Amino acid sequence: MRDFTKPGRSEAISSHGMVCSSHPAASLAGVDILRAGGNAIDAAIAAIAVQGVVEPHMTGIGGDCFALFARNGGKPIALDGSGRAPRAADAAWYAERGFDAIPAESPHAVTIPGAPAAWCALNRDHGRKHLAEVLAPAIRLAEDGMCVTPRVAWDWGRQIEKLSRDPDTRAKFLPDGQAPGKGDTFRNPALAATLRKVAHEGAGAFYQNGIASALTRKLKALGGLHEMDDFAQEQSDYVEPISAPYRGYTVYECPPAGQGLAALMILRTIEGLALGDTGHSEADRIHLLAEATKAAYRARDAYFCDPAHRPTATNEFLSDAWTARTRALIAPDRASAPAYWHDAEHKDTTLVTVVDRDLNAVSLINSLFAPFGSGIYEPETGVLLHNRGMGFRTNPDHPSAIAAGKRPMHTIIPALLYRDDKPVMPFGVMGGHYQAAGHAHFISQILDRGLGLQEASDMPRSFAFDGKLSLETTISPAVKADLEARGHMVEWSDFPIGGAQAVWIDCDRGVLTGASDHRKDGMALGL
Repeated sequence: MRDFTKPGRSEAISSHGMVCSSHPAASLAGVDILRAGGNAIDAAIAAIAVQGVVEPHMTGIGGDCFALFARNGGKPIALDGSGRAPRAADAAWYAERGFDAIPAESPHAVTIPGAPAAWCALNRDHGRKHLAEVLAPAIRLAEDGMCVTPRVAWDWGRQIEKLSRDPDTRAKFLPDGQAPGKGDTFRNPALAATLRKVAHEGAGAFYQNGIASALTRKLKALGGLHEMDDFAQEQSDYVEPISAPYRGYTVYECPPAGQGLAALMILRTIEGLALGDTGHSEADRIHLLAEATKAAYRARDAYFCDPAHRPTATNEFLSDAWTARTRALIAPDRASAPAYWHDAEHKDTTLVTVVDRDLNAVSLINSLFAPFGSGIYEPETGVLLHNRGMGFRTNPDHPSAIAAGKRPMHTIIPALLYRDDKPVMPFGVMGGHYQAAGHAHFISQILDRGLGLQEASDMPRSFAFDGKLSLETTISPAVKADLEARGHMVEWSDFPIGGAQAVWIDCDRGVLTGASDHRKDGMALGL
């Protein structure tokens, strides 16, 4: 039980359904769909579509999507809704033109958006409601306007320079030359029209004819290699989830090309480090998690890629041998050599978790990758395009080298926790590269330290990334000094790290407990 005299928020409690998201309008849209007879899949799609309107810097129909879900308490199902590179893309082409990396705000960073195909596949195969009803809340908000919430306004205001570069983007997202402030109304009727077409005609409305044609024209005018046929061939794939045990539970993630495998590798490593031991200080826990993170991310950076082009050695990375070798290299009082990554840092993603009255449990994540994605906005369609292609390499020998029809390495990862072959928690921790480390930290707070969902979400966070150990400012200076003494290059983070959403299923009592991260504007909402 939390101390009600201190700032904080209570967990949401319900027995008929629960929706957790980073925006109140999204949580409400999901709950309304559940009230109207929709299931968890319908509610998750409704919520994430709303977030594409009310958090346009984070997500949208021009991005990618992954889902991990369980139907009626059964086995987990995973959907890879990530997009592919144009068929004309080739690492040699970029190398010949002097590209050391895929430029963040160029058409070359735009893979074909996978979100529309994913939403339609999930709704068709597992939903109860017609897609038109599911997308109606997002359409209404895009058309009538939404009030900008505090965290959205803060994020938006930090991107003025980026939003100023493309005339179409500037006209839409910087009305009167400035970012909308808290309480201002923002409308995107062109996006409402696109959502309406997809709602009534399906994924083909996005990937063929007018919408695809407009997006192709925009990208080609900027030098992109995209063709209409690249859009026409886009589809989502059901994939086999991967898993690892932790403290008597089983954690499920989506397989590569996502970084869910890294989350499992971190968990396997820290399971033997007793992070719940009361003898560990806060600095000890941060240090051990940082060391496990660096080891997993080194492997991620070197080997994770689209399995259709090159398999990743998942079984080897989750083996007892790899885990034992990794643990043996971790010194309790000394930081290992810094790990540096060539992948672009990003922090902008949205995730929803939903459980309905039938115990259908969903973790669904959708992202534009960087803030406002590529910054490329197509005004006829209202679509802002992501820049997930930044995850590609231009070195032809790298496993994640850009190639025709290939998916880049992905950071966005939904997750499910199981106990005794039953789902007990759909969850996720947004935050770009942090997500794998965030999953491990969140699970450890619950299963190692016995914290409740909201308390686990609220705990101060750290992240070992790109040679630095970033700490949230809620961590004490004494802890920072301790970590520096161990050899870490420590800095205070100027940004909240991550954003968790989770629902706990108490099957014995029929009670659902929801938590939503205080670092965002959202909420857990039950019915």
